[in-house]
Amino acid sequence: MDVVLDGIFHQNGTYDYDETYEYKDDPVPEHSSGVWILVLYSAVLLVGLLGNGLLLAVLALKRRSWTISDTFVLYLSVADVPLLVMLPFRAAQATQNCEWCFKEVLCKISGAVFNISFYFGIFLLVCITLDRYLSIIRATQFYSLRKPWLAHICCLLLWLSSLILAIPDWIFMVAWKDPAREKTLCVHKYSQSTTDWLLVSRLLHHILGFLLPAASLIFCCSSIMLQLQCIKSIRVILSLVVLFFLCWLPYNITLVVDTVGRSRSKELNDGLSGNPEGSLKTALMVSSTLGCIHACLRPLLYLGLCANFRKRAVAMLRCATVESESSLWEFGMGEEAPTDPSQELEQMTSVNHQMQSTQW
Repeated sequence: MDVVLDGIFHQNGTYDYDETYEYKDDPVPEHSSGVWILVLYSAVLLVGLLGNGLLLAVLALKRRSWTISDTFVLYLSVADVPLLVMLPFRAAQATQNCEWCFKEVLCKISGAVFNISFYFGIFLLVCITLDRYLSIIRATQFYSLRKPWLAHICCLLLWLSSLILAIPDWIFMVAWKDPAREKTLCVHKYSQSTTDWLLVSRLLHHILGFLLPAASLIFCCSSIMLQLQCIKSIRVILSLVVLFFLCWLPYNITLVVDTVGRSRSKELNDGLSGNPEGSLKTALMVSSTLGCIHACLRPLLYLGLCANFRKRAVAMLRCATVESESSLWEFGMGEEAPTDPSQELEQMTSVNHQMQSTQW
């Protein structure tokens, strides 16, 4: 039997595989990640709007017995609502394979709202913990029911400071057409003459927006716990601080890594900044998403820890009335300390009964 090998070895020339086979990246992972981000943002938006709406409704019904704590909780909730409203635009960009399909003004608003919400949230937490520190350690209260306007002025100043720190977002965030990807991206765009603005804005963010406020929060909370030897009296405030750090610390750490890398390389991608590549880009996206999740977790924390708020919320949903006029949030801000020891003991006993009932 003859074996014919001519069909195999007859053509011995070179063959260019590039002309017939084109390698393409698998689009499934990118599409899959976009779907998961869309689902996550939708859940955060729904839970956040419902939770903050319930909180604002309870505060509206309690307007006749307004306290300093109510004022600060109101402003914290107001700071979360714009961030929640901007989530659909972020989700749309994720589902469009990281392409911005809206107007440039929405790009600027989205970036500015993200940072304003972060700045105002951490600044207001500093004010709350600092007031408790002065009240417990120094026996001095800056905010009182006799001067409720001080709380509003303080919050307005914090809003103004947050807006000033977000000025780079208003100026340098643009809807930029990437010639390599042929897609429009919502990024910070710096020219060769304004590259120093990147490092300046990052330093302001790291120092004024995170390091100093974080040090103040840690110092105040540690001093209060060492003085009281317990956390029951500040458990709500401490929980708010811990929640804020858990949600925003990864983003700030990732941003520090990106800032250090850019300052060392001294090359800002031909004027384009805020658009890192590779794993750092993924880390920034994931950590910023975690920061957005914080906007929906705060009302859930109130429902879990504040028995009076939970009681009022349930009564409002059942269209019932609650006669209790005690604090909803257990911040202790602007509340006068009882001078009668029996009254103090009675208050401590009632608090213990409430905690035991919630546990059961």
